[in-house]
Amino acid sequence: MGSGSMEGRVYLRESGVNELAVVFNNNRLSYVGQDCQRIPPMLHMLYGPQVNCLDLSFNALESLWGLAEFPHLEELVLDNNLLNDAIHFPMLNKLHTLSLNKNKITNLDLLLTKVAHHFPRLTYLSLLGNVACPNQLSDCEKDEEDYRRYRYYVLHHLPRLQFLDSSRVTHEERLEAERRGHFMKVVRPNDKVPSDEEDSVDQMPYTPLPSSRRGIDDHRGAYGKCRYRYSGKHSEGNRFIANSDL
Repeated sequence: MGSGSMEGRVYLRESGVNELAVVFNNNRLSYVGQDCQRIPPMLHMLYGPQVNCLDLSFNALESLWGLAEFPHLEELVLDNNLLNDAIHFPMLNKLHTLSLNKNKITNLDLLLTKVAHHFPRLTYLSLLGNVACPNQLSDCEKDEEDYRRYRYYVLHHLPRLQFLDSSRVTHEERLEAERRGHFMKVVRPNDKVPSDEEDSVDQMPYTPLPSSRRGIDDHRGAYGKCRYRYSGKHSEGNRFIANSDL
């Protein structure tokens, strides 16, 4: 049965796939804008081993189950989906292009670990529109310096990249990533909602001073136990402190 045959179209229709949205040409398969939450099994059953480029943009993908059935993928486009940090990739040794723009990815370290392990030949990666990519598309409080640090950090972990997001990797960026990219880790946003007790602790940090308030004309000394003590034997002040003073 040929993948482009009328029989194949019938199978697509019977499986609930919109056959009019399936475009397969020159080993390139696209199924765009169909609001599917996972890759329709009929796609890899009919086309899997023949596909070099797969475009599943503008769906509602939450899982990549079935992606392993496209073993010869070189390009994978997953823009505008609902993929998050739980994303699971199969091993794709030929993949050189991965586009994950505008998904729900927040953990950059976890993603880079997965990408480095599963796509050893990757040279193009795009993460624009994810929280993991700190620019104004994902957070209006981010600036150019935040994005530059992110680029150095990604290139430190994925030194084979030739393109990152919308621009080519420069020689200067590569040198900087080698030199100090390890220190450019992007801090993840803190999603934890503090309790009332934690709020009170944050607002009133520890201090050795008494908690009572006094007027401006009260000059009494304040005494209390401090949790820190200096025990350096070279302190000049130690010579003048008697036991009775402690």
